[in-house]
Amino acid sequence: MPSLSPSPALTVGRGLFYVIVAATSWGTAGAAAALLYGNSGLGPLALTFWRALGGCVLLLAARAVRARHRAGRATPRPYEPAGRRAVRILVTGIGLTVFQAAYFGAVEVTGLAVGTVVTLGAAPVMVALVGRVTMGERLGAGGALAVAGGLTGLLVLVLGGDGAGTVRPAGVVLALLAAAGYSTMTLYTRHLGRDGGGGDPHTTTLTSFAVCAVLLLPFAVAEGLWPQAHGIVRTLGLMIYMVAIPTALAYGLYFAGLAALRATTVTVITLIEPVTASVIAVVLLGERLTAATVVGTAVLLGAVGALAVVEARTTAPAG
Repeated sequence: MPSLSPSPALTVGRGLFYVIVAATSWGTAGAAAALLYGNSGLGPLALTFWRALGGCVLLLAARAVRARHRAGRATPRPYEPAGRRAVRILVTGIGLTVFQAAYFGAVEVTGLAVGTVVTLGAAPVMVALVGRVTMGERLGAGGALAVAGGLTGLLVLVLGGDGAGTVRPAGVVLALLAAAGYSTMTLYTRHLGRDGGGGDPHTTTLTSFAVCAVLLLPFAVAEGLWPQAHGIVRTLGLMIYMVAIPTALAYGLYFAGLAALRATTVTVITLIEPVTASVIAVVLLGERLTAATVVGTAVLLGAVGALAVVEARTTAPAG
């Protein structure tokens, strides 16, 4: 686990790298979840609960190691009033919970294609609009074109495959709710990070997982909390991977990167997630490589690259 302590010298380049690594890691979680659904007997809510709880355990262990390593050395941290800290913990934790639970619900109701495109397509639009109104963040013409390119690439990638998605209103509503949860978490963390009041990204990640685990526990119990005994070794291996890489590491990097980047930029870069999932599906899961996969991936990655250039030119390094 890399050190994610707040640093006033966090550059735009490092923030871009953090978010790209996080989005790429999230893309591997879908394949791991697909394998778990077919063999573990766990449902989406139970799997999300174990993912959040495992993330808490791993981050607590990382914190203990960091504390031992820094024994005898004072580590100054920015002052944060208790009330503001409590609001930050609740907002990021509830936002994460709504995002995860509503997204899985949308996929279950209306299918992976429609659920994904509505969630990941609506999030950048929500963040861009609300960020413009509440924080005065501007993308400019180049940034707007990059956002449009990212959404176009996502549409081609997700809807241009072999499987035809069935649009169900309830699933669309859940997907929009998931996008709203993600956007709230992103905008609020970015808002606090602009004045150095976002807290330690390590702590933000830890508390967000803790709130998520507590909120999901009763629903996970109702769904079926424990995995089946058959194939338990494989199940545990996949769950450990999900906890370590696309959960603890990825969300820690994500919250850290938000301090240096505009919120809209972050949401567009995270569109790398379905690209990663598509590559894994073709290379490891034996799915057929289609023209839509190639074109959508190329357009989306091009948009992400263009937006990174715009961000580097228009945003000064934090501090």
